[in-house]
Amino acid sequence: MTETAGEKAAFRKVALVLSLAHAAAIVCLGALTVLTLPPFSFLILAPATYGGLFFILRGLRPFRAAVTGWTFGLGYFAGGIFWIAESFFVDADRFGLLAIPAVAGLNALLAFFPALASFAFALLARSRLSEGLASPLLFATCWTAAEWLRGHVLTGFPWNLSSYALVEYEPLRQPAAWIGSYGLGFLFVFLVVLPTHLIASRNSRRPWGLVLALGFAASLWGAGQTRLWLGIEEPTNITVRIVQGNVPQQDKWRPELREETVSRYIDLSSQGDVPDIVLWPETAYPGFLDEVEADRQRIMRALPQSSILMTGVPDRVASGANTLYFNTVQAYDTKGRSLGGYAKHKLVPFGEYVPFREWLPFERLTKSLGDFTPGPGPRTLALPGIPFVGIAICYEIIFPGHVVDDAIRPDWIFNATNDAWFGTSIGPEQHMAAARMRAVEEGLPVLRAANTGISAVIDARGRVLASLGLEQTGVLDLLLPPALPRTLYARFGDWTLLPLVLACWFLFVGLRVIPSLTMRFFSHLERRLT
Repeated sequence: MTETAGEKAAFRKVALVLSLAHAAAIVCLGALTVLTLPPFSFLILAPATYGGLFFILRGLRPFRAAVTGWTFGLGYFAGGIFWIAESFFVDADRFGLLAIPAVAGLNALLAFFPALASFAFALLARSRLSEGLASPLLFATCWTAAEWLRGHVLTGFPWNLSSYALVEYEPLRQPAAWIGSYGLGFLFVFLVVLPTHLIASRNSRRPWGLVLALGFAASLWGAGQTRLWLGIEEPTNITVRIVQGNVPQQDKWRPELREETVSRYIDLSSQGDVPDIVLWPETAYPGFLDEVEADRQRIMRALPQSSILMTGVPDRVASGANTLYFNTVQAYDTKGRSLGGYAKHKLVPFGEYVPFREWLPFERLTKSLGDFTPGPGPRTLALPGIPFVGIAICYEIIFPGHVVDDAIRPDWIFNATNDAWFGTSIGPEQHMAAARMRAVEEGLPVLRAANTGISAVIDARGRVLASLGLEQTGVLDLLLPPALPRTLYARFGDWTLLPLVLACWFLFVGLRVIPSLTMRFFSHLERRLT
Protein backbone atom coordinates (compact mmCIF):
# COMPACT_ATOMS: atom_id res chain seq x y z
CA MET A 1 0.00 0.00 0.00
CA THR A 2 1.57 3.25 -1.12
CA GLU A 3 1.56 6.47 0.91
CA THR A 4 -0.33 9.42 -0.42
CA ALA A 5 1.30 12.82 -0.86
CA GLY A 6 -0.74 14.09 2.10
CA GLU A 7 0.54 11.31 4.37
CA LYS A 8 4.13 12.00 3.38
CA ALA A 9 3.66 15.70 4.12
CA ALA A 10 2.15 14.85 7.50
CA PHE A 11 5.08 12.56 8.33
CA ARG A 12 7.52 15.33 7.39
CA LYS A 13 5.69 17.76 9.64
CA VAL A 14 5.78 15.30 12.52
CA ALA A 15 9.48 14.66 11.94
CA LEU A 16 10.15 18.40 11.86
CA VAL A 17 8.23 18.96 15.10
CA LEU A 18 10.09 16.12 16.78
CA SER A 19 13.44 17.46 15.56
CA LEU A 20 12.64 20.94 16.85
CA ALA A 21 11.46 19.53 20.17
CA HIS A 22 14.68 17.50 20.42
CA ALA A 23 16.79 20.58 19.67
CA ALA A 24 14.83 22.66 22.17
CA ALA A 25 15.36 20.01 24.85
CA ILE A 26 19.13 20.05 24.22
CA VAL A 27 19.17 23.87 24.36
CA CYS A 28 17.34 23.69 27.69
CA LEU A 29 19.82 21.10 28.92
CA GLY A 30 22.67 23.49 28.11
CA ALA A 31 20.88 26.38 29.80
CA LEU A 32 20.29 24.28 32.92
CA THR A 33 24.04 23.68 33.13
CA VAL A 34 24.41 27.38 33.97
CA LEU A 35 22.61 26.65 37.25
CA THR A 36 25.59 24.55 38.33
CA LEU A 37 27.76 27.71 38.18
CA PRO A 38 27.85 30.76 40.49
CA PRO A 39 25.81 32.50 41.69
CA PHE A 40 23.51 29.44 41.77
CA SER A 41 26.02 26.59 42.31
CA PHE A 42 23.39 23.82 42.24
CA LEU A 43 25.99 21.06 42.03
CA ILE A 44 23.28 18.39 42.19
CA LEU A 45 22.25 19.28 38.62
CA ALA A 46 25.66 18.51 37.12
CA PRO A 47 25.14 14.73 36.67
CA ALA A 48 21.87 15.44 34.88
CA THR A 49 23.18 18.16 32.55
CA TYR A 50 26.64 16.92 31.61
CA GLY A 51 25.45 13.33 31.96
CA GLY A 52 22.48 14.07 29.73
CA LEU A 53 24.72 15.41 26.96
CA PHE A 54 27.04 12.41 27.36
CA PHE A 55 24.08 10.01 27.05
CA ILE A 56 22.70 11.76 23.96
CA LEU A 57 26.07 11.73 22.20
CA ARG A 58 26.60 8.00 22.67
CA GLY A 59 26.34 6.29 19.31
CA LEU A 60 25.90 9.46 17.24
CA ARG A 61 27.91 9.99 14.08
CA PRO A 62 30.52 12.77 14.39
CA PHE A 63 28.68 15.40 12.33
CA ARG A 64 25.39 14.86 14.13
CA ALA A 65 27.23 14.91 17.45
CA ALA A 66 28.78 18.24 16.51
CA VAL A 67 25.32 19.69 15.78
CA THR A 68 24.10 18.36 19.12
CA GLY A 69 27.08 19.87 20.93
CA TRP A 70 26.56 23.21 19.20
CA THR A 71 22.90 23.19 20.23
CA PHE A 72 23.87 22.39 23.83
CA GLY A 73 26.48 25.17 23.73
CA LEU A 74 23.91 27.62 22.41
CA GLY A 75 21.83 27.09 25.54
CA TYR A 76 24.89 27.06 27.78
CA PHE A 77 26.21 30.42 26.61
CA ALA A 78 22.82 32.04 26.08
CA GLY A 79 21.98 31.25 29.70
CA GLY A 80 25.45 32.10 30.97
CA ILE A 81 26.35 35.39 29.27
CA PHE A 82 23.01 36.95 28.29
CA TRP A 83 23.83 39.77 30.69
CA ILE A 84 26.41 41.14 28.21
CA ALA A 85 23.41 42.71 26.47
CA GLU A 86 23.10 45.17 29.38
CA SER A 87 26.31 46.90 28.30
CA PHE A 88 24.65 47.89 25.01
CA PHE A 89 21.97 49.83 26.87
CA VAL A 90 24.40 52.07 28.76
CA ASP A 91 24.35 54.12 25.56
CA ALA A 92 21.04 52.83 24.25
CA ASP A 93 20.64 55.44 21.53
CA ARG A 94 23.80 54.25 19.78
CA PHE A 95 23.92 50.54 20.57
CA GLY A 96 20.57 49.38 21.97
CA LEU A 97 19.41 47.81 18.70
CA LEU A 98 22.63 45.79 18.49
CA ALA A 99 22.22 44.08 21.86
CA ILE A 100 20.28 40.99 20.78
CA PRO A 101 22.06 40.28 17.45
CA ALA A 102 25.52 40.91 18.95
CA VAL A 103 25.02 38.65 21.97
CA ALA A 104 23.27 36.00 19.86
CA GLY A 105 26.20 36.02 17.45
CA LEU A 106 28.69 35.67 20.29
CA ASN A 107 26.70 32.75 21.72
CA ALA A 108 26.66 31.05 18.33
CA LEU A 109 30.44 31.42 17.96
CA LEU A 110 31.23 30.19 21.46
CA ALA A 111 28.93 27.20 20.95
CA PHE A 112 31.41 25.86 18.39
CA PHE A 113 33.68 24.79 21.25
CA PRO A 114 31.14 22.32 22.76
CA ALA A 115 30.47 21.29 19.15
CA LEU A 116 34.17 20.54 18.71
CA ALA A 117 34.25 18.54 21.94
CA SER A 118 31.20 16.54 20.86
CA PHE A 119 32.61 15.89 17.39
CA ALA A 120 35.91 14.63 18.81
CA PHE A 121 34.12 12.44 21.36
CA ALA A 122 31.87 10.84 18.75
CA LEU A 123 34.78 10.31 16.37
CA LEU A 124 37.03 8.66 18.95
CA ALA A 125 34.23 6.77 20.68
CA ARG A 126 33.83 4.58 17.58
CA SER A 127 37.06 2.79 18.45
CA ARG A 128 37.43 0.00 20.99
CA LEU A 129 39.48 2.40 23.07
CA SER A 130 36.26 3.86 24.45
CA GLU A 131 35.02 0.69 26.08
CA GLY A 132 34.19 0.69 29.80
CA LEU A 133 35.32 3.64 31.89
CA ALA A 134 37.25 4.98 28.93
CA SER A 135 33.99 6.40 27.56
CA PRO A 136 33.39 9.01 30.32
CA LEU A 137 37.13 9.65 30.42
CA LEU A 138 37.09 10.37 26.71
CA PHE A 139 34.14 12.74 27.10
CA ALA A 140 35.90 14.63 29.93
CA THR A 141 39.12 14.81 27.92
CA CYS A 142 37.38 16.23 24.85
CA TRP A 143 35.36 18.71 26.93
CA THR A 144 38.46 19.95 28.74
CA ALA A 145 40.46 20.27 25.52
CA ALA A 146 37.66 22.42 24.06
CA GLU A 147 37.55 24.59 27.19
CA TRP A 148 41.31 25.07 27.01
CA LEU A 149 41.03 26.10 23.36
CA ARG A 150 38.23 28.51 24.22
CA GLY A 151 40.57 30.13 26.72
CA HIS A 152 43.39 30.55 24.18
CA VAL A 153 42.09 30.81 20.59
CA LEU A 154 42.36 34.38 19.29
CA THR A 155 42.16 36.53 22.43
CA GLY A 156 40.56 33.71 24.45
CA PHE A 157 37.38 33.80 26.53
CA PRO A 158 37.63 31.32 29.43
CA TRP A 159 34.40 32.48 31.06
CA ASN A 160 32.25 30.05 33.08
CA LEU A 161 34.66 27.13 33.00
CA SER A 162 33.07 23.90 34.18
CA SER A 163 35.26 23.82 37.30
CA TYR A 164 33.65 27.04 38.57
CA ALA A 165 30.74 24.88 39.71
CA LEU A 166 33.03 24.01 42.66
CA VAL A 167 33.93 27.58 43.68
CA GLU A 168 31.41 27.69 46.53
CA TYR A 169 32.56 24.31 47.91
CA GLU A 170 35.72 25.00 49.88
CA PRO A 171 37.42 21.57 49.84
CA LEU A 172 36.51 20.86 46.21
CA ARG A 173 38.04 24.05 44.82
CA GLN A 174 41.40 23.54 46.56
CA PRO A 175 42.85 21.04 44.02
CA ALA A 176 43.03 23.98 41.59
CA ALA A 177 46.22 24.89 43.48
CA TRP A 178 47.82 21.80 41.93
CA ILE A 179 46.03 21.23 38.62
CA GLY A 180 44.42 24.59 37.82
CA SER A 181 40.87 25.27 36.70
CA TYR A 182 41.19 23.22 33.51
CA GLY A 183 42.48 20.19 35.39
CA LEU A 184 39.81 20.51 38.05
CA GLY A 185 37.20 20.80 35.31
CA PHE A 186 38.48 17.58 33.74
CA LEU A 187 38.05 15.65 36.99
CA PHE A 188 34.69 17.28 37.68
CA VAL A 189 33.20 16.44 34.27
CA PHE A 190 34.52 12.87 34.44
CA LEU A 191 32.99 12.27 37.86
CA VAL A 192 29.59 13.78 37.06
CA VAL A 193 29.10 11.83 33.80
CA LEU A 194 30.25 8.59 35.39
CA PRO A 195 26.85 7.78 37.00
CA THR A 196 25.16 8.10 33.61
CA HIS A 197 27.73 5.77 32.08
CA LEU A 198 27.32 3.17 34.83
CA ILE A 199 23.51 3.27 34.60
CA ALA A 200 23.48 3.07 30.80
CA SER A 201 26.20 0.43 30.54
CA ARG A 202 25.09 -3.14 30.05
CA ASN A 203 28.25 -4.46 31.62
CA SER A 204 27.62 -4.77 35.36
CA ARG A 205 30.57 -7.04 36.01
CA ARG A 206 32.89 -4.17 36.87
CA PRO A 207 31.67 -2.81 40.23
CA TRP A 208 35.24 -1.89 40.97
CA GLY A 209 34.82 0.99 38.52
CA LEU A 210 32.19 2.63 40.71
CA VAL A 211 34.19 1.95 43.86
CA LEU A 212 37.35 3.35 42.33
CA ALA A 213 35.56 6.47 41.07
CA LEU A 214 33.87 7.12 44.41
CA GLY A 215 37.18 6.65 46.14
CA PHE A 216 38.76 9.08 43.70
CA ALA A 217 36.08 11.68 44.44
CA ALA A 218 36.52 11.18 48.18
CA SER A 219 40.28 11.55 47.80
CA LEU A 220 39.75 14.80 45.92
CA TRP A 221 37.60 16.13 48.74
CA GLY A 222 40.04 14.88 51.37
CA ALA A 223 43.03 16.50 49.67
CA GLY A 224 41.19 19.80 49.50
CA GLN A 225 40.11 19.58 53.12
CA THR A 226 43.68 18.84 54.16
CA ARG A 227 44.87 21.98 52.38
CA LEU A 228 42.30 23.96 54.36
CA TRP A 229 43.36 22.43 57.67
CA LEU A 230 47.11 22.69 57.21
CA GLY A 231 48.74 25.99 58.10
CA ILE A 232 46.76 28.83 59.61
CA GLU A 233 48.68 31.91 58.58
CA GLU A 234 48.51 35.17 60.48
CA PRO A 235 47.52 38.23 58.45
CA THR A 236 50.17 40.77 57.62
CA ASN A 237 50.39 44.11 59.43
CA ILE A 238 49.55 46.00 56.22
CA THR A 239 46.18 47.76 56.36
CA VAL A 240 44.20 48.13 53.15
CA ARG A 241 41.16 50.23 52.32
CA ILE A 242 39.11 49.24 49.27
CA VAL A 243 36.83 52.01 48.02
CA GLN A 244 33.60 51.26 46.15
CA GLY A 245 32.32 54.56 44.80
CA ASN A 246 29.21 53.09 43.14
CA VAL A 247 29.11 55.56 40.25
CA PRO A 248 26.63 54.47 37.53
CA GLN A 249 28.34 53.84 34.21
CA GLN A 250 26.15 56.30 32.33
CA ASP A 251 27.21 59.06 34.78
CA LYS A 252 30.89 58.23 35.01
CA TRP A 253 32.19 60.32 32.13
CA ARG A 254 29.66 63.16 32.15
CA PRO A 255 31.66 66.41 32.52
CA GLU A 256 29.06 68.04 34.78
CA LEU A 257 29.31 65.10 37.24
CA ARG A 258 33.10 64.83 37.26
CA GLU A 259 33.53 66.88 40.43
CA GLU A 260 30.90 64.82 42.23
CA THR A 261 32.66 61.58 41.27
CA VAL A 262 36.08 62.75 42.45
CA SER A 263 34.66 64.16 45.69
CA ARG A 264 32.86 60.90 46.43
CA TYR A 265 36.06 58.87 46.16
CA ILE A 266 38.00 61.39 48.23
CA ASP A 267 35.37 61.43 51.00
CA LEU A 268 35.21 57.65 51.19
CA SER A 269 38.99 57.29 51.16
CA SER A 270 39.76 59.83 53.88
CA GLN A 271 37.44 58.62 56.62
CA GLY A 272 38.47 56.76 59.76
CA ASP A 273 41.85 55.25 60.57
CA VAL A 274 44.99 55.55 58.48
CA PRO A 275 45.46 52.66 56.02
CA ASP A 276 48.75 51.77 54.36
CA ILE A 277 47.13 51.24 50.94
CA VAL A 278 44.03 52.78 49.39
CA LEU A 279 42.59 50.93 46.37
CA TRP A 280 40.29 52.54 43.81
CA PRO A 281 38.57 50.61 40.98
CA GLU A 282 39.25 50.53 37.26
CA THR A 283 39.09 54.03 35.71
CA ALA A 284 37.88 55.42 39.03
CA TYR A 285 39.29 58.82 38.13
CA PRO A 286 37.39 60.16 35.07
CA GLY A 287 40.36 61.59 33.22
CA PHE A 288 44.15 61.50 32.84
CA LEU A 289 45.24 61.86 36.45
CA ASP A 290 48.96 62.08 35.71
CA GLU A 291 48.28 65.19 33.64
CA VAL A 292 46.25 67.03 36.29
CA GLU A 293 48.63 68.19 39.00
CA ALA A 294 45.92 70.06 40.93
CA ASP A 295 43.71 66.98 41.26
CA ARG A 296 46.62 64.77 42.29
CA GLN A 297 47.56 67.19 45.06
CA ARG A 298 43.96 67.54 46.14
CA ILE A 299 43.43 63.79 46.33
CA MET A 300 46.63 63.07 48.19
CA ARG A 301 46.09 65.93 50.68
CA ALA A 302 42.73 64.41 51.56
CA LEU A 303 44.07 60.90 52.00
CA PRO A 304 45.53 59.81 55.33
CA GLN A 305 49.26 60.40 55.69
CA SER A 306 51.57 57.49 54.82
CA SER A 307 49.00 56.00 52.44
CA ILE A 308 49.75 54.77 48.93
CA LEU A 309 46.94 55.26 46.44
CA MET A 310 46.50 52.66 43.71
CA THR A 311 43.83 53.65 41.24
CA GLY A 312 42.59 52.65 37.86
CA VAL A 313 42.98 55.51 35.35
CA PRO A 314 43.24 55.90 31.59
CA ASP A 315 46.63 57.04 30.30
CA ARG A 316 47.98 58.38 27.03
CA VAL A 317 51.45 58.56 25.56
CA ALA A 318 52.59 60.46 22.46
CA SER A 319 54.15 58.17 19.87
CA GLY A 320 55.35 60.10 16.86
CA ALA A 321 52.36 61.57 15.10
CA ASN A 322 49.97 59.30 17.03
CA THR A 323 48.78 59.06 20.61
CA LEU A 324 48.62 55.69 22.35
CA TYR A 325 45.95 55.12 24.99
CA PHE A 326 46.23 52.63 27.85
CA ASN A 327 43.94 51.28 30.56
CA THR A 328 46.17 51.41 33.63
CA VAL A 329 46.54 51.14 37.37
CA GLN A 330 48.84 53.83 38.73
CA ALA A 331 50.32 54.24 42.21
CA TYR A 332 50.95 57.58 43.94
CA ASP A 333 52.55 58.58 47.23
CA THR A 334 51.29 61.20 49.68
CA LYS A 335 52.91 63.99 47.66
CA GLY A 336 51.18 62.99 44.45
CA ARG A 337 54.32 61.54 42.88
CA SER A 338 53.99 58.52 40.62
CA LEU A 339 55.42 55.31 42.06
CA GLY A 340 54.84 53.19 38.97
CA GLY A 341 52.02 51.66 37.02
CA TYR A 342 50.70 48.79 35.00
CA ALA A 343 48.95 48.77 31.61
CA LYS A 344 46.24 46.21 30.89
CA HIS A 345 47.38 43.65 28.33
CA LYS A 346 44.20 41.56 27.87
CA LEU A 347 41.82 44.02 26.26
CA VAL A 348 38.08 43.49 25.73
CA PRO A 349 37.21 43.22 22.02
CA PHE A 350 34.74 45.94 20.95
CA GLY A 351 34.86 47.36 24.48
CA GLU A 352 38.45 48.62 24.56
CA TYR A 353 39.45 48.11 20.94
CA VAL A 354 37.96 46.98 17.65
CA PRO A 355 39.74 43.91 16.24
CA PHE A 356 40.49 44.06 12.51
CA ARG A 357 39.45 47.70 12.52
CA GLU A 358 40.64 48.05 8.92
CA TRP A 359 37.86 45.72 7.76
CA LEU A 360 35.16 45.89 10.46
CA PRO A 361 32.97 49.02 10.39
CA PHE A 362 32.08 48.88 14.09
CA GLU A 363 32.26 51.37 16.92
CA ARG A 364 33.48 50.67 20.43
CA LEU A 365 30.89 50.51 23.18
CA THR A 366 32.90 53.05 25.18
CA LYS A 367 33.25 56.64 24.07
CA SER A 368 36.88 57.73 23.98
CA LEU A 369 39.55 59.38 21.90
CA GLY A 370 40.89 56.11 20.47
CA ASP A 371 41.38 52.38 20.94
CA PHE A 372 43.39 51.21 23.90
CA THR A 373 46.83 49.70 23.30
CA PRO A 374 47.71 46.47 25.17
CA GLY A 375 50.49 46.54 27.75
CA PRO A 376 53.44 44.13 27.70
CA GLY A 377 51.94 41.55 30.07
CA PRO A 378 51.76 40.67 33.78
CA ARG A 379 53.99 42.82 35.95
CA THR A 380 54.92 42.93 39.61
CA LEU A 381 55.14 46.37 41.22
CA ALA A 382 57.62 47.05 44.02
CA LEU A 383 56.14 49.92 46.02
CA PRO A 384 57.76 51.42 49.15
CA GLY A 385 56.73 49.90 52.44
CA ILE A 386 54.30 47.28 51.13
CA PRO A 387 54.60 43.72 49.78
CA PHE A 388 55.09 43.15 46.04
CA VAL A 389 51.81 43.47 44.16
CA GLY A 390 50.59 42.02 40.88
CA ILE A 391 47.84 43.78 38.91
CA ALA A 392 44.93 42.32 36.97
CA ILE A 393 42.55 44.85 35.44
CA CYS A 394 38.94 43.84 34.94
CA TYR A 395 38.51 40.64 32.94
CA GLU A 396 42.25 39.84 32.95
CA ILE A 397 41.46 37.95 36.15
CA ILE A 398 39.50 35.32 34.18
CA PHE A 399 42.62 33.90 32.48
CA PRO A 400 44.14 30.96 34.41
CA GLY A 401 47.92 31.10 34.50
CA HIS A 402 48.18 34.60 33.00
CA VAL A 403 47.73 36.96 35.95
CA VAL A 404 51.16 36.78 37.62
CA ASP A 405 54.64 37.81 36.50
CA ASP A 406 56.62 34.55 36.37
CA ALA A 407 59.94 36.35 36.87
CA ILE A 408 59.01 38.13 40.12
CA ARG A 409 56.20 36.56 42.09
CA PRO A 410 54.01 39.09 43.91
CA ASP A 411 52.68 38.72 47.46
CA TRP A 412 49.13 39.69 46.49
CA ILE A 413 47.01 40.56 43.46
CA PHE A 414 45.05 43.78 42.99
CA ASN A 415 42.06 43.25 40.71
CA ALA A 416 40.76 46.69 39.72
CA THR A 417 37.53 46.31 37.78
CA ASN A 418 34.40 48.06 36.61
CA ASP A 419 31.36 45.78 36.37
CA ALA A 420 28.97 48.74 36.29
CA TRP A 421 28.36 47.90 32.63
CA PHE A 422 26.36 44.86 33.70
CA GLY A 423 24.16 46.25 36.48
CA THR A 424 22.87 43.75 39.01
CA SER A 425 22.94 40.78 36.63
CA ILE A 426 24.72 37.51 37.33
CA GLY A 427 27.76 38.74 35.36
CA PRO A 428 29.57 40.34 38.33
CA GLU A 429 28.93 37.21 40.41
CA GLN A 430 30.55 35.07 37.72
CA HIS A 431 33.46 37.51 37.49
CA MET A 432 33.93 37.24 41.26
CA ALA A 433 34.02 33.43 41.01
CA ALA A 434 36.90 33.63 38.52
CA ALA A 435 38.85 35.89 40.90
CA ARG A 436 38.43 33.34 43.69
CA MET A 437 39.80 30.57 41.50
CA ARG A 438 42.85 32.67 40.59
CA ALA A 439 43.54 33.10 44.31
CA VAL A 440 43.53 29.32 44.82
CA GLU A 441 45.60 28.60 41.72
CA GLU A 442 48.32 31.10 42.55
CA GLY A 443 48.22 30.75 46.35
CA LEU A 444 47.87 34.53 46.58
CA PRO A 445 45.23 36.80 48.13
CA VAL A 446 43.18 38.81 45.65
CA LEU A 447 41.92 42.25 46.62
CA ARG A 448 39.15 43.36 44.35
CA ALA A 449 38.00 46.97 43.93
CA ALA A 450 34.92 47.28 41.73
CA ASN A 451 33.14 50.53 40.89
CA THR A 452 29.61 49.28 41.63
CA GLY A 453 30.57 45.93 43.16
CA ILE A 454 31.47 43.27 43.94
CA SER A 455 34.50 44.53 45.90
CA ALA A 456 36.10 41.89 48.10
CA VAL A 457 39.09 40.63 50.03
CA ILE A 458 39.82 37.02 49.03
CA ASP A 459 42.44 34.96 50.83
CA ALA A 460 44.88 32.55 49.18
CA ARG A 461 42.46 29.64 49.58
CA GLY A 462 39.63 31.43 47.81
CA ARG A 463 37.68 32.39 50.93
CA VAL A 464 35.88 35.75 50.90
CA LEU A 465 36.94 37.56 54.08
CA ALA A 466 34.90 40.70 53.41
CA SER A 467 32.86 42.09 50.54
CA LEU A 468 30.62 44.92 49.36
CA GLY A 469 27.66 43.83 47.26
CA LEU A 470 26.33 45.25 44.02
CA GLU A 471 25.34 48.91 43.99
CA GLN A 472 26.59 49.55 47.52
CA THR A 473 28.64 52.61 48.38
CA GLY A 474 31.32 52.17 51.02
CA VAL A 475 34.76 50.94 51.98
CA LEU A 476 36.38 47.73 53.18
CA ASP A 477 39.12 48.07 55.79
CA LEU A 478 41.12 44.90 56.39
CA LEU A 479 44.59 43.58 57.03
CA LEU A 480 46.26 42.23 53.91
CA PRO A 481 45.98 38.41 53.97
CA PRO A 482 49.25 36.46 53.68
CA ALA A 483 50.52 34.68 50.59
CA LEU A 484 51.01 30.91 50.58
CA PRO A 485 54.08 29.17 49.17
CA ARG A 486 54.13 28.97 45.38
CA THR A 487 51.62 26.33 44.30
CA LEU A 488 52.27 23.52 41.85
CA TYR A 489 50.03 25.26 39.32
CA ALA A 490 51.84 28.56 39.86
CA ARG A 491 55.11 26.79 38.99
CA PHE A 492 54.03 24.84 35.93
CA GLY A 493 50.76 26.39 34.78
CA ASP A 494 48.61 24.38 32.37
CA TRP A 495 51.40 21.85 31.92
CA THR A 496 49.96 20.16 35.03
CA LEU A 497 46.94 19.19 32.92
CA LEU A 498 48.77 16.74 30.64
CA PRO A 499 50.16 14.40 33.33
CA LEU A 500 46.81 14.54 35.13
CA VAL A 501 44.92 13.33 32.05
CA LEU A 502 47.52 10.65 31.28
CA ALA A 503 47.49 9.45 34.89
CA CYS A 504 43.69 9.14 34.88
CA TRP A 505 43.73 7.20 31.63
CA PHE A 506 46.34 4.84 33.08
CA LEU A 507 44.45 4.46 36.36
CA PHE A 508 40.99 3.82 34.93
CA VAL A 509 41.87 2.20 31.60
CA GLY A 510 45.49 1.14 31.62
CA LEU A 511 45.15 -1.04 34.70
CA ARG A 512 42.39 -2.91 32.90
CA VAL A 513 44.05 -3.12 29.50
CA ILE A 514 47.63 -3.85 30.53
CA PRO A 515 46.92 -7.26 32.17
CA SER A 516 44.92 -8.34 29.13
CA LEU A 517 47.65 -7.22 26.75
CA THR A 518 50.27 -8.94 28.89
CA MET A 519 48.34 -12.22 28.84
CA ARG A 520 47.95 -11.98 25.07
CA PHE A 521 51.66 -11.33 24.70
CA PHE A 522 52.67 -14.35 26.76
CA SER A 523 50.07 -16.57 25.04
CA HIS A 524 51.44 -15.52 21.65
CA LEU A 525 55.00 -16.08 22.86
CA GLU A 526 54.09 -19.54 24.17
CA ARG A 527 52.53 -20.54 20.84
CA ARG A 528 55.61 -19.38 18.96
CA LEU A 529 57.94 -21.35 21.24
CA THR A 530 55.91 -24.54 20.97
